[in-house]
Amino acid sequence: MDIVLLFPGQGSQKPGMAKDLVEAQPLARELFASVDRALGVSLSTLCFDVPADALTLTQNAQPALLAHGLAVWSVVRDRVAPHVRAAAGHSLGEFTAYAAAGALTPVAAAKLVRRRGELMYESGVKRPGAMAAILGTLATPIDALCERASREAGTVVPANYNSPEQVVISGEVGGVERAMEMVKEAGAKRAVKLNVSGAFHSPLMEIAEPGLGEALAASGMGAPAFPVVSNVTAAPVMNAAEAQSLLLRQLTSPVRWTDVVGYLAGQYPGALFVEMGPGNVLTGLMKRIAPTVATMNCGTAAEVDQLLAKVA
Repeated sequence: MDIVLLFPGQGSQKPGMAKDLVEAQPLARELFASVDRALGVSLSTLCFDVPADALTLTQNAQPALLAHGLAVWSVVRDRVAPHVRAAAGHSLGEFTAYAAAGALTPVAAAKLVRRRGELMYESGVKRPGAMAAILGTLATPIDALCERASREAGTVVPANYNSPEQVVISGEVGGVERAMEMVKEAGAKRAVKLNVSGAFHSPLMEIAEPGLGEALAASGMGAPAFPVVSNVTAAPVMNAAEAQSLLLRQLTSPVRWTDVVGYLAGQYPGALFVEMGPGNVLTGLMKRIAPTVATMNCGTAAEVDQLLAKVA
């Protein structure tokens, strides 16, 4: 059996995430404990016992999602790794994918994404922006609408190409609001502002680039053991220097998730695509992008058992 690993990004976090897995699996418990020690912050408490508002903070959500994904991986790795052909992650999830591929240790990855979250949050404070989800098919390409809105009201760009009928835009508040008006005129079903702390994957994040570059350089990143498909290029990466460069570019570049999934589904049409972490956002998008591909979620103790039964 061929397996492709998928790791979710910010927005998939939820209170109580990973709690039953940590209670049931010593390896998951050890993973969370090592990350807690490394960060000097109890991610365990944030995930298991704290209201959603605290967990949703960018600097908390990112390491929490990484820890959950790697906790699942730590439990299934010995049995599942021989079957893995490639991996990908949505935004923050791409860092988790590299850690699962052995390019980063769990501790180094946790420190890196904690710093990434801090930098992104600080960027949002220094240069406030907005994001909005656009749902439906448009009569005019979203890129053209964003270019026009940028000229009229302020910088706005496509930030996440999530599926053929779901794109997220990001940028200055005025530009995002003008683009939201335009997409409705172009046939969008809905345009919904997102509850985020900044204009992620847009030029407004440029002020975070020096800090993230330093953190990546200090991370000790090596080559992944299996290909990780880049959000920026939708192409596989097997080189540490290229991985670092693309993770830095990802900060201000759109997440080309539709292209990432299209590439993986084309390369591995018979594989099982497994979303590792909380929720089912990515498997939901898979059904819209590549509906014939087999998927499953693996974030709870019961789901871990189901995956292990499949590779027995």
